[in-house]
Amino acid sequence: MNGRERILVLFDCYSRVLSSRQRDALDLYYNEDLSLAEIAEQTGITRQAVRDLIKHGEERLYELEECLHVYERGQAVKNAAERIIALTDSSEIRSVAESLLGE
Repeated sequence: MNGRERILVLFDCYSRVLSSRQRDALDLYYNEDLSLAEIAEQTGITRQAVRDLIKHGEERLYELEECLHVYERGQAVKNAAERIIALTDSSEIRSVAESLLGE
């Protein structure tokens, strides 16, 4: 997973913990694919302020994952559920594992 993909995944996990300004800047930059200049114009702040919001927001996302491991644990559950599905003949067990995957 490249850096951009990782930020998007972490943003999905932790965006509610960020400040509203960090959340908005990261959303516009990563999800809406706006440039720093476009975000600055849209929000009425300087390009440097936008850059700082994004940088600090990214740092916060990495810190949160390092402490809480929400994404990492979610991936472990997903991998375990997929392995259970592959190894079991029981439809009941398969159904429970599939529910962990949201299927």
